[in-house]
Amino acid sequence: MRKFLLAVFCALAAGAAHAQTSYPSRPIRFMAPFPPGGSTDVLCRLLGSKLAEGLGQPVTVDNRPGASGNIGHEAAARAAPDGYTILISSSSTLVNNVHLFKSLRYDPLGDFAPVSMVASAGQVLVVHPSVPAKSVSELVALARAQPAKLNFGSGGKGIQSHISGEMFKSAVG
Repeated sequence: MRKFLLAVFCALAAGAAHAQTSYPSRPIRFMAPFPPGGSTDVLCRLLGSKLAEGLGQPVTVDNRPGASGNIGHEAAARAAPDGYTILISSSSTLVNNVHLFKSLRYDPLGDFAPVSMVASAGQVLVVHPSVPAKSVSELVALARAQPAKLNFGSGGKGIQSHISGEMFKSAVG
């Protein structure tokens, strides 16, 4: 009797699985919490193109910049958890924003499930040609000789380039 019930259960489960529509049955949306034209946007478009080709469904990019990625993160967290909205973000903003903002309208650990690392990027230190420093040591010497006169730019509060710039300032004094 147990074998019969097990066979019936397996047959019913197989029928239910067969009745499901295959994924994806509609377009997929990549949520990019940064502005169009940036590295995350470009990555989304490259990945989306290949994914659309392989899956036979369109992949769109929905850029939701602002608040150091929080606007896009929140929009992705509020989307239906059906696999059709995929957040493409950086680990640094998901980690750092917890410490940089008093409150978030999403839970980085509870609202998102990591799927894969899709890219890594290096950091470069560059100066305008008019800056007389031609090496890191010359830049450090110039900054020490003219405190509070030099500044640096980054894509936003809490992102990797911002944290790297602050760490550099802290390390060299």
